Amino acid sequence: MVKKSTKTVDKEATAGNSKEKLSGMKEKQAADKKKPKTGVKDNKAEKKHAEHVTSEDKAESKLSELEEKAREWHDKYLRLSAEFDNYRKRTLKEKAELMRLANEDLLKDILPVVDDFERGMDSMDKSQDVDALKEGVHLIHRRFMEFLKQKGIKEIEAKNQPFNIDFHEAMTKIPAPSEELKGKVVDVIEKGYILNDKVVRYAKVVVGD
Repeated sequence: MVKKSTKTVDKEATAGNSKEKLSGMKEKQAADKKKPKTGVKDNKAEKKHAEHVTSEDKAESKLSELEEKAREWHDKYLRLSAEFDNYRKRTLKEKAELMRLANEDLLKDILPVVDDFERGMDSMDKSQDVDALKEGVHLIHRRFMEFLKQKGIKEIEAKNQPFNIDFHEAMTKIPAPSEELKGKVVDVIEKGYILNDKVVRYAKVVVGD
């Protein structure tokens, strides 16, 4: 048998070890390739979970913001409703007060005319002078008409005026006394009056036909 030298044996051993190492590395690489890449999948899952959590947080934040705005608008509505109710009550009270005061002022202003009527009736009981009584009645009438004028009331002109449905109410028609009076007021049954450009009573008239 031929004996191998020590160097040759060492070389063969080294070569064998190298082959074994190389073979082991290849097997390890092959095994690594066969193993599932769990790290990548785990990272994707974590990323998705993080995105889902973020979306939920945003949704909750948005919902909280909307709820806060809803509460603010509800509070504003309640305040405005209360203010309007107070305004309505105050306005009704002021209107009732104005009407009461207006009637009070009207009655106070008409009292002097009532005094004139009473003095006139007292004179009729004592005086025998008919002309003086007539003058007293005319005076009272003039004062009363002046009082009405001061309050914005004026008489509607009717007699011999063209018939106007805005101011006159025809009670009847009669043959016109003259050609000029056709379609005009020939007689006034009841006078009409205007209060501040508004008709408060139409003049009841007779119209020429």
